[in-house]
Parts: sequence; structure tokens; C-alpha cells
Amino acid sequence: MGNLNGPLTYLRASLGMSVARLRVALRDKDRGASAVELAVITAVVLGIAIALLVVIQNFVTNESGKITGG
Repeated sequence: MGNLNGPLTYLRASLGMSVARLRVALRDKDRGASAVELAVITAVVLGIAIALLVVIQNFVTNESGKITGG
């Protein structure tokens, strides 16, 4: 899989922030749906970004194997 520690750490931190915002929004009820929507959208975008990162990394790894003859 390669070195995904950096991206996974970033994903975990970003999702943690989104979940924290979601909890605050649900607790305070006066913040409206915008905070909840922001949390959901952030989680979806981060998930897509991580999936894209994995696809690109796998592609590069496979293609580099072809270049070096491995």
C-alpha cells in the first residue's frame, strides 16, 4: 500500500473535527442545519480524496513496476 500514514492521519484529524462540529451543532440546536451539512459534506469529500489517493498510488506503483521491469 505504500506510505499512507500521512494521509490517513490527516483524514482521521479532519473527520474528528467534522464529528466534533456535528456534535456541537446537535447539542446547541440553534446553529441550524448548516453545521451538520458542512460536517457531512466534509466527510464525503475527504472520503473521495482518500479513495482517489489510493487509486493514484496503486496506479503509480503498478506502472513503476512495468518501467523497472519488475
